[in-house]
Formats: sequence, structure tokens, C-alpha cells
Amino acid sequence: MIKIAVISDIHGNKLALDNVLEDINKFNPDKIFCLGDLILAGYNPNYTVKKMIELKEQYKDNFEIIQGNTDKMVAYCTPGLIEKTKNAFPCMGYSLEEDVKITNREYIDFVKNLPEKKSVEINGLKLELVHGSPRNQSENIFPDLEVEKVEEMVKSCNADLILCGHTHIPCGYTLNSGKTVINAGSVGRSMTKDKMPVYLQLTVDNMGQFFSEHRIIKYDIEQVKRHILTRGFPCVEDLANMF
Repeated sequence: MIKIAVISDIHGNKLALDNVLEDINKFNPDKIFCLGDLILAGYNPNYTVKKMIELKEQYKDNFEIIQGNTDKMVAYCTPGLIEKTKNAFPCMGYSLEEDVKITNREYIDFVKNLPEKKSVEINGLKLELVHGSPRNQSENIFPDLEVEKVEEMVKSCNADLILCGHTHIPCGYTLNSGKTVINAGSVGRSMTKDKMPVYLQLTVDNMGQFFSEHRIIKYDIEQVKRHILTRGFPCVEDLANMF
């Protein structure tokens, strides 16, 4: 049996990440997969990237990580992107502007150089790690989509199991094509009803059969809100209220 912890969408939330990693340590996985969005719209982007680098050093070839859309936004940020984001979603635009300032250059370079997706094979099981969908880093695989729509999103991918994040809402689909899609949910900015961190525990047996469970981790949301508010940029209250 190969045990895998799948995390996604940390968004600079140190407290959520620490609580999830504590639970992951109890799970004692053989591998860890991270599906991106390490930074933006949290309170400690340097910590979350540093922690992923440490995990990569600890797990070596058993740690896989890809880039999320907010990682790309910070890595390739321009004044025009900041203004566009402010106009569409002010608190995110101001957060982007500030994250570019406070994130260490080495950490920005780290996320900039991550691949957008990655193929992995375990005991004959073909997995595809993506942030949004196999065809678009920012495409949403939400719960309650028509199965045909999900089939269209993943038809270019020949994996047996597609792991994604991006929406911050855990879900899964067994498709008529025989493919399975699992959205791991979000560690740092969960959009479930109780807004608690979610990650995926995945087990693959020697025959390539897999079993999965979403894990919900309790933590102090009010403490995170207080951390967010200390950033002090315009509309930061709107960002804090999203947690």
C-alpha cells in the first residue's frame, strides 16, 4: 500500500497549514502531492513556500508539486494585472499588490518555475496532477456539475485518476469514460460550509486500486482573521470575512 496526502490552495495561511501537516504526520504518508496556490490572499506567503521547500527536501522524489493560478499571478505580476484585479475584486487586487512586495524573491522564483501539471504513475495507476483542470489552470471543477461537462474538461487526459483543486470545495466524479476526478479542496481558504481546512488521503494498493477520503481539520478561524487584518491594506476586512 502506498499512502499519499494531497494538499491544495494553501494561500499563505500558516495556521491552517500547520494544523493540516500535524494530521498528515499522523497519517504517515509515503508521498505528498501539492496542487498549487501556495501564496496570495493569506497572511504569511513566505512561510507556506518555505514549508513546501522543506517537504520537498524531506520527501525528495516522493514529493510532487505544481503551480496554481495565484502562484502564477504573483510570479508574473504587472501593474496592469494589479489594476485589473482591483477593479474586478478589490480585496484580491490589493492583496496581490502587497504579496508581491512581501514575498521573498527566491520564493517567487520557486513558484514561477513550477510546472502547471504533472503525470505520475503508481503501481500501474496513472495520475494527473492539475490545479484547475487538465485543459486550464483556472478552470473550475465544482460539485454538482453535469458529468458530461466534466468529461469534456478531462477528455484530453489519459490518466485513470485526475487530482485537482482551485475551487476550494472538495468533490469527486466517477466518469463514464472510466476516469475518476477528485478535487482535494483547500487547506488555507476552504469554501465548505464550516470553512475548515480540507485535504485528501489517498491509498493505492499493489494492484493500482485506490481508496480516498477527504479529511476536515478543525482550527481557529478567528485567529486567522486577526492575522489577515494586521496586513492593513484597503479592503482587508473583506478578505478577512472570506475566512
